[in-house]
Amino acid sequence: MTPRLDSLRDAVALSPQNIPLLLIFGQACLDELNFDEARAAFNRVLQNDPANVQAKLGIAGALYLSGNTSEAVVRAEALVQADPSFAEAWILLTRLAMAESDQTLAAENYQKALKLKPSLRDPVLEREIGFEWPETSTDGAVPDAESETWESAEEFDAGPNEVADLERPEISFASVGGMEEIKEEIRMKIIYPLENRALFKAYGKKPGGGVLLYGPPGCGKTLISKATAGEIQANFISVGIHQILDLYVGNSEKNLHQLFQLARDNAPAILFFDEVDALAADRKDFRESAIRTVINQFLAEMDGNIGSNEGILILGATNAPWHLDAAFRRPGRFDRVIFVPPPDEPAREAIIEILARDKPLQRLDAKTLAKRTKEFSGADLRSIFDIATERALSRAMKVGRVVPLTTDDLLQACKSMKPSTRAWFESAKNYALYANQGGFYDDVLTFLGIRK
Repeated sequence: MTPRLDSLRDAVALSPQNIPLLLIFGQACLDELNFDEARAAFNRVLQNDPANVQAKLGIAGALYLSGNTSEAVVRAEALVQADPSFAEAWILLTRLAMAESDQTLAAENYQKALKLKPSLRDPVLEREIGFEWPETSTDGAVPDAESETWESAEEFDAGPNEVADLERPEISFASVGGMEEIKEEIRMKIIYPLENRALFKAYGKKPGGGVLLYGPPGCGKTLISKATAGEIQANFISVGIHQILDLYVGNSEKNLHQLFQLARDNAPAILFFDEVDALAADRKDFRESAIRTVINQFLAEMDGNIGSNEGILILGATNAPWHLDAAFRRPGRFDRVIFVPPPDEPAREAIIEILARDKPLQRLDAKTLAKRTKEFSGADLRSIFDIATERALSRAMKVGRVVPLTTDDLLQACKSMKPSTRAWFESAKNYALYANQGGFYDDVLTFLGIRK
């Protein structure tokens, strides 16, 4: 096994439900011809996201590489039937056609793939098919496979880890129920300094810095991060581990630097790292693993040693803060650590009212529902609405008209659910009681009523 594959395996062990990471790991296993482990990774993705087409394509690819071409063809054809614009599936069908010695079909499939996504061009595959690409023009452009429209040849050199897109979220703090203390922490870190540059400069304070949000899943860490960008009309860059980790040595560090540079070039900006524990894990857990160099690069970027981070707010969200390297909590990095607990009763009431917007609701009693949903996360509350909506839709289809939702519908849906936050607190309690260096988990103990 390669060191890079070992690094990915370590990362998956730390973040076993991270779908983008599992997809990268599955592809890495395919590249190493480790078909059983690849299929296991893709199947784990489908357990969490049954509609994930990349995982379905990965399984079809594993079948193709292991010689089960018939089943691979069935699976790949099902993918393009469901989505004819799925270019990667057409590429797999190209290879499968070649495996069955059907060059004509292979060429047809290949042209369909390139028409949809020219960056998938593969000169080696073209030679196998006998596909003749039109000559390039004098300015280096190449024509589209069928339409003969001209596109830049640079498009064919795009790597697998493209730089993330800039986003301007339309939501603001008004779209987030509760979380007032967290909002004020973020205002002090980025919003007030941007609005009062001269005043903050007089105190030697610059806009930007790092904030770590931790707590049980589904409690609004991602939402508050997007709302921060919307609040100040700043650019928002959401970073997933799949946009950074690369199979080739040095590329992961390069990808990480490009993301920071994108934020610097477009400040003010919010650079948001979801499940940051997978990228900022304790280096002792990796020993000689190549991911240690990625962690070191992350630290250097946060320190501003490579470029100025003024005007950049670096937000990290994690459900497992105990896996984070202590170096990330030093001043100048994630020096503000904010516990994001399940919403309290007033916050739940506010969230319920927000979720009720644009719904066919009558007689909504948000206060009663808020009282009945103690320990429920924001995601749990959304699930209650989803369940109640499905039941109302079932009734609506029977009578052939819109049937309004009621508080009773929501309360009935609530009875079928248990708070998803309880499992997290079972783990967090142990860390808070026995590994609470520097009082890092004091907020967890306070929330649980163990310490006041």
